[in-house]
Amino acid sequence: MREIKAEQITEAVARLSMEANYVLEEDVQAALEKAFETEDSPAGREVLRQILENSGIAREERMPICQDTGLTVVFAELGQEAQITGGLFEDAIDAGVAKGYTDGYLRKSVLADPVRGGNTGDNTPAVIHLRLVPGDALRLWIVPKGGGSENMSRIAMMKPADGVEGIKRFVFEGVKQASGNPCPPIVVGVGIGGTFEICAQIAKKALLRPIGSEHPDPFYAEIERDLLVKVNETGVGPMGFGGRVTALAVHIETAPRHIASFPVAMNINCHAARHKYVEL
Repeated sequence: MREIKAEQITEAVARLSMEANYVLEEDVQAALEKAFETEDSPAGREVLRQILENSGIAREERMPICQDTGLTVVFAELGQEAQITGGLFEDAIDAGVAKGYTDGYLRKSVLADPVRGGNTGDNTPAVIHLRLVPGDALRLWIVPKGGGSENMSRIAMMKPADGVEGIKRFVFEGVKQASGNPCPPIVVGVGIGGTFEICAQIAKKALLRPIGSEHPDPFYAEIERDLLVKVNETGVGPMGFGGRVTALAVHIETAPRHIASFPVAMNINCHAARHKYVEL
């Protein structure tokens, strides 16, 4: 049984919390640069120029890309041949978030009580999705999720007969209603199937896929391409000022479902599509 120390997890989460807020992943940066070349709306091009300039300043000056530094979501895969020692897994994650947000001077946005408020003061607790998998490694994806894009999320318990056209209509209408609120160009995660809670979870997990990648199933890859075209035809454009580039990508994740249920969820990332990965 391989041992992974809790303090290793804490240090990794702290480092990645800061990195995710300072430095965009290469695929996101490349997609934004491509969008700048593609966009023909003067206002849209100016917005994209400013977004790219902002990204460069954040990377070089080690400053947050956005004033909203997010609520930390963690997707974790723990090998069954590994054992966490020296502390509890969730405590180690939260200690890392607290250290990263404190040492990195990142805005702390978590309220202890959803109605009465009260800031927890260290951006904890994190939202943790843990799966046990084969092997002896621990894989972590750290996702600081901002409120502006998260608020544009949608979920629907559709009829099975709604099919592919129902999914496309759901996503298209959702992006159009969201307009400039989620700070486009956006990345759209779509969860199809599972249950009420699972489809929302996989919609968010879909945001982790590299921009430019396609779903391994050609059936869903074609739906992704069609949806990206339809979303960009809304004309919402960068930051809602109009243009050709509303979304950088549409990613789909699926799960088996009950024969009578057809849950579909949409989760959106803003142009600062922040996430970092580590394997311990």
